[in-house]
Amino acid sequence: MKKLRFSLFLLFLACGVQAQTPQLDEAKRLFEIAWDTEDDDLRTNNRKKAMELAPESPYGLYCKAWLFRRQDNFQSYLATLEALAIRYPDFWYAYYSLAICYEQLNNTSKAIQNYTKVIDIKPTHAATYYYRGTLKRNSGDTQGAINDYDKTIELEPTKAPIYNNRGILKANLGNVREAMKDYDKAISLDEKYVQAYGNRAYLKFDSGNIQGALKDWEVYLKLEPSPVAYFEHGKLKVSLGDTTQAIKDYQNAIKMNPKYAEAYYALGNLYNFTGKTHEALENYSRAIEFNPMQDAPYANRAVLKEKMGDAQGALKDYTKAIELNSKYASAYNNRGLLKANLIDTKGALEDYNKAIELDPKYANAYNNRGILKATLGDIQGAAQDYNKVIELNPKHTTAYYNRGLLKIQKLGQKESGCLDLRKAGELGFMQAYEAIKGLCQ
Repeated sequence: MKKLRFSLFLLFLACGVQAQTPQLDEAKRLFEIAWDTEDDDLRTNNRKKAMELAPESPYGLYCKAWLFRRQDNFQSYLATLEALAIRYPDFWYAYYSLAICYEQLNNTSKAIQNYTKVIDIKPTHAATYYYRGTLKRNSGDTQGAINDYDKTIELEPTKAPIYNNRGILKANLGNVREAMKDYDKAISLDEKYVQAYGNRAYLKFDSGNIQGALKDWEVYLKLEPSPVAYFEHGKLKVSLGDTTQAIKDYQNAIKMNPKYAEAYYALGNLYNFTGKTHEALENYSRAIEFNPMQDAPYANRAVLKEKMGDAQGALKDYTKAIELNSKYASAYNNRGLLKANLIDTKGALEDYNKAIELDPKYANAYNNRGILKATLGDIQGAAQDYNKVIELNPKHTTAYYNRGLLKIQKLGQKESGCLDLRKAGELGFMQAYEAIKGLCQ
């Protein structure tokens, strides 16, 4: 009988069960204090004491693993935690720390598995649902993430970031009303939580509430001025026609982040719009300097270079924009125009064809190709292109004008051609009236 009892005792030890002792109780107490404290000295002292009191307990073994981490010995830290989880399978702290380890190793699957194990053992641990939800969100499991955030909120209903993150996911699913509720709740819990103001501003803008979005960015800027907040505030000011304030906003964004490529590009567009060509060119160049993989600044800079007589510089920029974005229809069209001016008719025709291939409803590309075909003697091809332009845009003045001239001068259709010229004039193309005087009297 004694032998049997001794064998059962050994079996319990093998399974990781320890009899409660004063030393074990004290080790547990010290461990739990260390787990919860923000005081690094207290944490360190308590874990060392816990390891001394019960080195083979789960508390002592965890503290041993933690010591490896303090020594920057990550592999030993991970291996000790893995062994601890096997020896004491109900010790949720081990799984929680393992999940964090696997997050650091970018092993999302194993991190989620370990967080799930924590939840199986301690289903009331709110932080675990939150972290698992964030991993699910990052891996594309939106609904799974929402479910975890729901559970987190059920357990911890006063944490603003959780509502904010759930709001982001709901917005991504198109559930605007529920997302707005979450952002509102986050702000009601923490009136200084700037991320919620920013996210709510984006949502308001997408919903057409420009003024509401503007107010949220203004609160954001009062609480925590940032380059992004100035940039987004500037975009809204542009949409409201306040270019003066928008320029100030973009300049402030650049002051805070001198490498903010998007702000330079936006500022370049505003200077271009207000006729400040040199300032626009400079800002496009700065945008390219800090983000050479962005296509639009090259294309816009090319337009300015062309206006300033730098045809080769413009050609190079259009080509770079197309290299970065092979589906950039307007860059092909504009490069085609430039090539036509440089008497590269073959290259121009290829570019117009490509622009139309990419965007079959690109009226200006058809019009430009029609002009080129007419100069090359392809009269029927030119007529077809002008017809297509007018089909796509019945108010395209130059297409009526070009087709009218073509009909009168090349197709012998004077009456129909003069009607086209009159239509161009009625739509505001004043040059058409000069043509009518010379050709339709």
